[in-house]
Amino acid sequence: MSGFPILSLMLLVPLAAALVCLYLDAKSARVLALAATLANLALGVVLWLNFDVGGAQWQFQESHELFAGFKYALGIDGIALLLIMLSVFLMPVCIGASWKSVEKRVGEYMAAFLLVEMLMIGVFAAQDLFLFYIFFEAGLIPMYLIIGIWGGADRIYASYKFFLYTLLGSVLMLIAMLWMVNVSGTTDIPTLMAYDFDPQAQTWLWLAFFASFAVKMPMWPVHTWLPAAHVQAPTAGSVILAGVLLKMGGYGFIRFSLPMFPEASAQFAPLIWGLSMTAVVVTSLIALVQDDMKKLIAYSSVAHMAIVTVGLFAFNAQGLEGSMLVMLSHGLVSGALFLCVGIIYDRLHTREIARYGGLAINMPRYALFFLLFTMASIGLPGTSGFVGEFLSLAGAYQVSSWVGLISTTSIILGAAYMLYLYRRVVFGPQKNADAAAMPDLDAREILMVVALAIPVLWMGIYPESFMAPMRADIAALEARIARAAPEGDAKPTAGNPKPAHEEVSAHEGAH
Repeated sequence: MSGFPILSLMLLVPLAAALVCLYLDAKSARVLALAATLANLALGVVLWLNFDVGGAQWQFQESHELFAGFKYALGIDGIALLLIMLSVFLMPVCIGASWKSVEKRVGEYMAAFLLVEMLMIGVFAAQDLFLFYIFFEAGLIPMYLIIGIWGGADRIYASYKFFLYTLLGSVLMLIAMLWMVNVSGTTDIPTLMAYDFDPQAQTWLWLAFFASFAVKMPMWPVHTWLPAAHVQAPTAGSVILAGVLLKMGGYGFIRFSLPMFPEASAQFAPLIWGLSMTAVVVTSLIALVQDDMKKLIAYSSVAHMAIVTVGLFAFNAQGLEGSMLVMLSHGLVSGALFLCVGIIYDRLHTREIARYGGLAINMPRYALFFLLFTMASIGLPGTSGFVGEFLSLAGAYQVSSWVGLISTTSIILGAAYMLYLYRRVVFGPQKNADAAAMPDLDAREILMVVALAIPVLWMGIYPESFMAPMRADIAALEARIARAAPEGDAKPTAGNPKPAHEEVSAHEGAH
């Protein structure tokens, strides 16, 4: 694979297909979009198989000087590889989810999704600061159109809120980038990750990047655009928004905030912990009282992403690895839950929980898969949700027992709102004849939910497949930020117990 521009090809395939889709009829556009996303998934598998786990940090690198101060530079490490795989895996599911439900302007719809795919891959593969910014911001445009044109009744309000929230934060990030390039003399991201900025300057730079990444995650209290966007977006829009676009904020913290501004990251870690703990409790309680299925899952996303930020700012390998696994798991599980909502919405055209009930009787296959994804969302051992949350919370506990304790309430609260949702939709009496008459999953829907169920179980049973590619990169990041790591109040001694004579003297001292 050396020398073959596979990353450029993965950008070119959806871009070319998007341009062609604009001129095709509905049926041809659907087929081409599916073919293009499957081709990119195949390229992603080739990328995964050829990634050398024990090799150089940056692989599949390409670099071309376009003009002074701007390079077309691509390359990935294990962290970027996993997020690119998540992106290319979810896209065929999105096209499948839109196969029957989208009937107007199908060519433009498919083109918008293909464009989203290209820009997502670009964000994770970019190695030039300004190239990253272009991909990062341009992703707003097709998503804005997807919500604004094919969304629900309040789609215009939701799309404007989504666009303005995420754009305003990024203006500050651009100013910070210009200052960084002026001081360091380079736009190369790997070089900047090892550059030591002045600690006082780091404070301002960190805040500028935080303004963008916090909105993208989204962190409490700048999360209010997310429920509106999810509720109004078409099913596939919600899948890709929750599945990948939210992960760009977490990726930004891993790629920029932590390695480039370690001292500032340590300085603001208590702020991150405070916001994350608040998000876990507040948004979980808000989810508990929702009567709209999509809104409930949207608020649960905010709570889950708070576990990501807690782990990232724990400044240890457990927290960092856990955060990455939570992002991957949440991408699959929240995407699957939004798909489950979309499946019954296509039949009854309502997201109101009270309109359903007793679906286990007439839709047993649907009830089974919905249960699997519900359990994964809660973090049941054996599913993808457990591994990442356990590591993130263990990492958080090492640095602060209070942060670990309060963040762990997410497991209890998550079980409360997800099981309450499942009971009301799937069990109980069949109150509405129209819901009782709904047919079970068809072949297309079974294919989509099975495709999502396999990696959810795979990650839960054998997480090493996902941890191995990123382990060296997480270790390098931990070594980079170790000098600024805050002193933890929790002193876990598992695996390193005190010698017996120390324990005896401790007991004597107590008496």
